Amino acid sequence: MWLRSIATFLLVCVFGSASADASTILVWGDSLSAGYGLRPGEAWPNLLQTRLAEKGFPHRVVNASVSGETSAGGRTRLPAALAEHKPQVLVLELGANDGLRGLRPQLMADNLTAMITAAQEAGSRVLLVGMRMPPNYGPAYTRRFQATFDEVADHTRVPLVPFLLEGFADQADKFQADGIHPIADAQSIMLDTIWPHLTPLLK
Repeated sequence: MWLRSIATFLLVCVFGSASADASTILVWGDSLSAGYGLRPGEAWPNLLQTRLAEKGFPHRVVNASVSGETSAGGRTRLPAALAEHKPQVLVLELGANDGLRGLRPQLMADNLTAMITAAQEAGSRVLLVGMRMPPNYGPAYTRRFQATFDEVADHTRVPLVPFLLEGFADQADKFQADGIHPIADAQSIMLDTIWPHLTPLLK
């Protein structure tokens, strides 16, 4: 028995524990996190890495966001990323492209719930980041879309950033020419929106 215990101890020392890596934050999002239209290093996950270092947190940020990604695509890709990075925290920022395509919010809810569950089963804490649709999608759809994030967060018991673009969504000068993607100057606002919800998960 004691030989087995020693062998287990040596395996953990050499190869590491199978549990989540206490130093990794995996950002799992779309173009809003991938830094679409920005220069390298300007997206909010890059600013997060700088702030973590300034605040004395040892974490490294892995930004695996993909422009154009839907919740269905993220759900398909996530298991391999969890196995590779073993993050302590998963920042889940997906759903905007589902809304822009007019997909049923229930499908998005199913995908978000599946990703949160997979991350939790892998030992990760999850921060869900919410999104809203512009009013031209109609009041019924925009209300249902927004409420979906609240319902998923309540059901899975994870913290929620209500709206990634809080504080500047109605300011045209904070967006690129397409009117969808924030400019570099808006990235720090996005980080400030996420930061108070993220830091409790790092302790």
